Formats: sequence, C-alpha cells, structure tokens
Amino acid sequence: MMTLEMETKRLELLHELAPASSSLAILLNPSNAQAQSQEREAQRAARVIGRQVLVLKASSEHEIEGAFAALVRERAGGLLVGGDPFFTSQAVLFVVLTAHHSIPTVYPFRSYVDAGGLMSYGSSLLDAYRQTGVYTGRVLKGEKPGDLPIAQPTKFELIVNLKTARAVGIAIPPTLLARADEVIE
Repeated sequence: MMTLEMETKRLELLHELAPASSSLAILLNPSNAQAQSQEREAQRAARVIGRQVLVLKASSEHEIEGAFAALVRERAGGLLVGGDPFFTSQAVLFVVLTAHHSIPTVYPFRSYVDAGGLMSYGSSLLDAYRQTGVYTGRVLKGEKPGDLPIAQPTKFELIVNLKTARAVGIAIPPTLLARADEVIE
C-alpha cells in the first residue's frame, strides 16, 4: 500500500492546509512494525518544509483520545494519521475528535473521508484489490507465486471532503481543490 513512502506527500498536503502553523503532528501506532520508519520519514519531511513535527503514539482507543489532548495542548496546526490497520478501524473516532477540535487532518485512505474525515491521500484500495484479484487469477491458472513480480500501487488519489471542511470552518486552498481526484460536496 506504500503508506510509508507517502508520508512526505501527506505532510506537504497538511502543510498546505495549515501553512501558518509552525508545528504539525503525526499519530503513529507504536505496535506497528513500520512505526519507527514512519517517524523517521515524517521528521525528514518536516525538515524539508521547515516545520517541527510532534510525534504522537497510540495503540488503543484511550491512547488516541490522549494523543488528541496532547495535540491540542501543544497547539499543533494539523494532524497526519499514519497508515495502520488499527487506526483504520477507528475512523469514526478520528472523525469525531478532529471535528470536535477543528483540526486539519490528512489520512492515508479514502475510507476515513467517506466516514466524514477532511482529506486523504494514498493508494487506491479499489485498485489494490483489483490487482490482488488479477494475481489470484494468475496463481489459480498455474503460475507460481514466487515467479510473479512484486506489484506496487499505480493509482493514488487525493480526496477532499468539502462538506466536512465547511462544518468545522477549515478553508481548503483552491490549488489543493484543483488537484483533488474527488471533492465530496
């Protein structure tokens, strides 16, 4: 799904949403094997755009709520949610908390935006599932899995929920809207 490789781009998009903020935050699940790599990538990306990044960690619903309290206390200008299956299962909680605190947030998958989140940028899950089906078909027709090339996502999508932006009072820059693959009105 290339979630790690996309952290830089998502942080840049978050910076566009909150250009006046001196610091941004990233939420990671410390139980995820890629958490340290995600943190390093976010720190590197923050240096490139000249911002500080506050690293928050959570691996339970209670810890997510605590991370939001820290985010508000530290006055970070926006939140980048790291790619993690547990976080995906908590999409509604994220939507509620970010709306309550009016925090510009960028998510790794469209499902968050469909649940009412503000914006996502990442690989298209629909396209990934289609590729999985193609590979499954090839294996069922007799090809050896070890002989098949490694597939990476080829379709990435930027989804913006303008309805959510209006509801929480976040202005989406026109340049960002122009680049969106889909704008939910």
